[in-house]
Amino acid sequence: MKLRRPRSRRFRLFLLSVALFIAVHAAAQIPSFRFEGPDFLLDGKPFQIMAGELHFQRIPKEYWNDRLIKARAMGLNTVATYVFWNALEPEPGQWNLTGNNDLAGFIRAAKEAGLYVVVRPGPYACAEWDFGGLPIWLLRTPDIKVRCMDSRFIAACDAYIKKLAEQIKPLLRANGGPVLMIQIENEYGSYGNDRQYVLALKRMWETAGISGPFCTADGATPYMLEAGSIPGAAIGLDPGTADKHYAEAAKLKRNVPVFCAEIYPGWLTHWGEKWASVKIEELLPDVQWLLDNKKSFSLYMFHGGTNFGFTAGANFSDRYQPDVTSYDYDAPLDEIGRPTPKYAALKELLGRAQPAGTQLPDLPPPLPAIEIPEIAFNQATSLFDNLPLPVSSPQPKAMEFTNQNSGFILYRTKLVGRHSGKLTLTELHDYANIYFDGRYIGTLDRTKKETTLEIPETDPPAQRLDILVEGMGRINYGQHMIDRKGITDRVTLNGMTLMDWDIFNLPMESRFLSSLKFVVGAPPETPGAFFRGSFDLQELGDTYVDMSLWKKGVLWVNGKNLGRYWEIGPQKRLFLPAPFLKKGKNDIIIFDLHQTRPAPVKGATSLKDDSEK
Repeated sequence: MKLRRPRSRRFRLFLLSVALFIAVHAAAQIPSFRFEGPDFLLDGKPFQIMAGELHFQRIPKEYWNDRLIKARAMGLNTVATYVFWNALEPEPGQWNLTGNNDLAGFIRAAKEAGLYVVVRPGPYACAEWDFGGLPIWLLRTPDIKVRCMDSRFIAACDAYIKKLAEQIKPLLRANGGPVLMIQIENEYGSYGNDRQYVLALKRMWETAGISGPFCTADGATPYMLEAGSIPGAAIGLDPGTADKHYAEAAKLKRNVPVFCAEIYPGWLTHWGEKWASVKIEELLPDVQWLLDNKKSFSLYMFHGGTNFGFTAGANFSDRYQPDVTSYDYDAPLDEIGRPTPKYAALKELLGRAQPAGTQLPDLPPPLPAIEIPEIAFNQATSLFDNLPLPVSSPQPKAMEFTNQNSGFILYRTKLVGRHSGKLTLTELHDYANIYFDGRYIGTLDRTKKETTLEIPETDPPAQRLDILVEGMGRINYGQHMIDRKGITDRVTLNGMTLMDWDIFNLPMESRFLSSLKFVVGAPPETPGAFFRGSFDLQELGDTYVDMSLWKKGVLWVNGKNLGRYWEIGPQKRLFLPAPFLKKGKNDIIIFDLHQTRPAPVKGATSLKDDSEK
């Protein structure tokens, strides 16, 4: 029997090196995204995120591919998106993950366009969206506290995260998908300091089967970073465009990547302001600095989209500031999806930063744009002739306490004791038309801090008071987020609290619109009226509806709510995308709070007229 000679030490080392090479090579083939100290590693190699934000829920699904290809063509390698919880779960336990809420479909579309994805699911998003994306039904609980360890809020968050994890987990980079990171909360350090809360959210994701990678986003100040960041999560800065911003993050000694979660090519606009804008020459040096210093970043926004329906939010500084319907944001890709001069400048800058051999796609052909013909309205009806059955209440209730999420609400009472004098609406949210005995008296506007109106004596004395309230956007940022709509406290007349109210819910949904009783050629005499018309199309295309000749209200085309308009501007045109239109007859309904005679509307191909550009 021959004895086998023991292998030499050199040969054993050779075998070990071969095994290590095979293991490392195999590991490099496995899709992954992870942190190594201050670096992002994609499939084992350093990776600079060059992202742009766009919100799939603000863009018609038919246009997702168009917008995503344009993002890649500009030189971006990633898109970031918020998720607006209140659109996914409009009622407790009732989920809608289809159509414009199809998160998984959007992520797959991004991958198809050659883009990675950073998901920012909140549960709080901000984003100039109604209630910052939180579900409206939370406000039905009188003493609810949000963005903290309130057990009722935490239970709702847990159910939300479990539902989203089902959508996201198969699409993580580790599973071959494009999702790189998930953001925990959003700018929490600007709001609160409940460390248990932000850590609980992280544990919820882990329990749901997603162990990361995670990131946060906060302003580059010590108190915001201390309250909002999480050990082990990448630190996003809003913005992070200078050495001093990164120096603040370094003080935490977390040994994780630090990146610019939001750099602002544009800005938001409130009603009554001028259009906000950021000049190209102010933006490009910051982007160049990020590229030169190999800092990952995300443009907020790359493409803004639209606050269709009642989804626009609001801010509050010294007063209430509702956001316009358009979320154009002065972004590189405008609301209608067209590249701007800012897009071209960024494309040139990013083009020089692409890895060797990168082939960016060409821009897709421009989508057709049309000007719809001028529309006249020959049918009208008064809101007061179409009221639903009321609910009774000793005093006015916020609409949330009557299970209404958005729209308008009418309060009616019989006057007893006091019939004239100083009418005071305590905590009006947000805009009210006042009627005595069916006669319009005036308006109170929260944006102007208006709370009182003088009611003249009449003979005979007035017997009925109606208050029609429009709930505009809920506050989405800061310390006033518990922002219920309607009359949220009380009504007094010359110091007397008025009791015994009928409340008419007016969410203005499709069922209500289809029940309206229009009359031909007989416009209402009282402000608060609907007008209906139609127009014919042979070809379809994107367009704007010019509402310059109207006062304040809402517009529907073929049952789609295009959003609010208001004569105070700056927005006078509402975006009407081609997917909302059809060949042949198209129906249009306008509800205006002040107009009693219809005016024509016409089409346009841009958000702003020539004087505003």
